[in-house]
Amino acid sequence: MDYLVFQLQAPMAAWGEPAVGEYRGSADTPGESTLIGLLGAALGLRREDEVAIAALRDGYRFAVGLQASGHLLRDYHTAQVPSRVALKGRPHASRRDELRMPKEELGTILSTRDYRQDGACLVVVQAEAGAPHALAELAAALRRPRFVLYLGRKSCPPGAPLHPQVVSADSVLAACQAYRQTLLENLEGQRDKRGQPLLPPPAVITKLVWGEGMVAGVAATLSVPRKDRLIRRRGWHFGDRMEHAALLPSGEPSCIST
Repeated sequence: MDYLVFQLQAPMAAWGEPAVGEYRGSADTPGESTLIGLLGAALGLRREDEVAIAALRDGYRFAVGLQASGHLLRDYHTAQVPSRVALKGRPHASRRDELRMPKEELGTILSTRDYRQDGACLVVVQAEAGAPHALAELAAALRRPRFVLYLGRKSCPPGAPLHPQVVSADSVLAACQAYRQTLLENLEGQRDKRGQPLLPPPAVITKLVWGEGMVAGVAATLSVPRKDRLIRRRGWHFGDRMEHAALLPSGEPSCIST
């Protein structure tokens, strides 16, 4: 089977979890809705184009190979916002509109936001029958995205090229291993005048997560629901999906079908 594999690395990333009250947490791997948004941005889809975004949701399955979970960074965040009463009957399509309110009608809200520092992972995309774009087309879009890509929040741009590749493999894990081997071979020819590698080798995968309908190549050690199944972007509606996970302490287990 063909898979699209690409890497995500950044000084900071925020893989959103369900937000309750003032706390905005972050998982250690990107969820399905995050990856749909990333592909949509690369293709140039606008947020209000719900038909096209739904086609991405239904047309692809996703898996993530975690290389480094990164360190937790917790940001104590404050922002000025008008009350709902103050907004009533006034245009407020943008942040600028909100701040045009008289100062006496602005209040302060507090929130705590989590980020992952120096995280790294491989993303694997599997196309379903009737997918709106071929994997090669998605790869081309990731190489030259229409909109700026970011990893969860606009303050988190990628720290390295995504280097998307279409890989033929028997399983998700095998696709990750083949992709990593290709990176190693590419880096082998990039050395300085003293013969030292210009970049460190890509880290091995320590955890694999995947959705339903994918051949992981390793047995799941945990299966839990994750509320990141996009239902309707405009209303921020998300549903549950089942996510399977396997810890890989050695980084490179032998592949089995599952």
